[in-house]
Parts: sequence; C-alpha cells; structure tokens
Amino acid sequence: MDFVQISKTVLFQGTRPEDAEAMLKCLEAREKQFQKDETIYYVGDRVSELGLVLSGSVLIENDDLWGNRSILDRIGPGQIFAETYACVPGEKLLVTVTAAEKTEVLFLNVGKILRVCTNACSFHARLIRNLLTLSARKNLNLSRRIFHTSAKSIRGRLLSYLSWQAVKQGSREFDIPFNRQQLADYLGVDRSAMSAELGKMKREGLIQVDRSHFRMEE
Repeated sequence: MDFVQISKTVLFQGTRPEDAEAMLKCLEAREKQFQKDETIYYVGDRVSELGLVLSGSVLIENDDLWGNRSILDRIGPGQIFAETYACVPGEKLLVTVTAAEKTEVLFLNVGKILRVCTNACSFHARLIRNLLTLSARKNLNLSRRIFHTSAKSIRGRLLSYLSWQAVKQGSREFDIPFNRQQLADYLGVDRSAMSAELGKMKREGLIQVDRSHFRMEE
C-alpha cells in the first residue's frame, strides 16, 4: 500500500504515513481493483466496510425494477462511499456502486473505526472527525443534486448544474465529471432531449460545449 498517498486523503488527514500504516492494520484494510463498469456493491447488499477510492472513480446509482437509471454522485480519488450503510449494521443498500473506469479501492472496517483500538487509539478521534466531515460533504452533494433536479425544464436543470460547476471551479470554462449519458442520468432527463436542448443553448449563444468541456458565455 502507498501509505504516503493514503495519509494525504481527507479521511486520514492529519496523520503521518507511518501513522496510517499502523491504523490500516487495525482497520482490517484490504485493497481491490475493479474494471470499468464492474459492480462493487449491489442494491440489497449489507456492508460493514466503507470504500476509499485510491484511483479512478465510482458511480453511485439508483436503478428501478424497469431499468431506469439515475446517477446520484460520482466518487473520485480520496473520497469514500458506503460509509452510511456500514455504520448501520444490517441496513440494506438502496443504491448500486459501479466502477466508472479502472479503479482501485481501499476497504476499511467501519466497526473498527468506531471502536477505540488499543494499538492506534490516539488516532481514532481524528479519524472519526474526518469521517464526519466527509459524510457531511456527501450530504451536501446529495442536497445539490436535489436542487439541480428541482427545475421542471431540462434547460433549467442544465443551467442550475452548469452554473454551480462554474462557481465551484471559479471559471466560466470548465470540465464536468460526466459524459453525456451520465449527465442525463444525473439530472434525471432523457439523453436525446438533453442533447437537443444543449444544441439550442449553443445556437442561442448561452454556452459553448465540446463533449464534457463547457464555456458559459456572457
């Protein structure tokens, strides 16, 4: 394991590489690689581990019985997933977690994080605080998605999401973390209809777009 890389993640923020190494032994850490589109967790799974993305990214998806897909979030390097379910023993997952690309994940036993360990107890308070911070950020991301999808029109949803990306990245020109289909799934709209609306917005001089690269015109 690359303990220097791990110590720089938000979950292990404030620890040295040697501290991270000692903690991972107590947390029953295990690494696993996934190929693009490989499912990491299925709806209905019961989990006791959170996943820390070391490289690549994963998609948090909600798929109904009729095959309709909705992307709730994209989790990149240094971010975590499944922590909420792992903290509630026996709770079934309501989402599917899929590798968006070739991805490496570090799995950690949440029960070991929440229980003070005699071998690394001096680090537990910091680890729990960092976990709480990450969970709060995840809740904010979900709240933002609700905000972006509250508009009734496709244009309204696009403008909400793209405006937020411009503010987040501090520039009118930016890349988004989704391809065209993933963006449609995230916003809960039909891809063809969304592409048509993007074309209209481009012709009207509101935006410039090239795949996942956008520029908001003044």
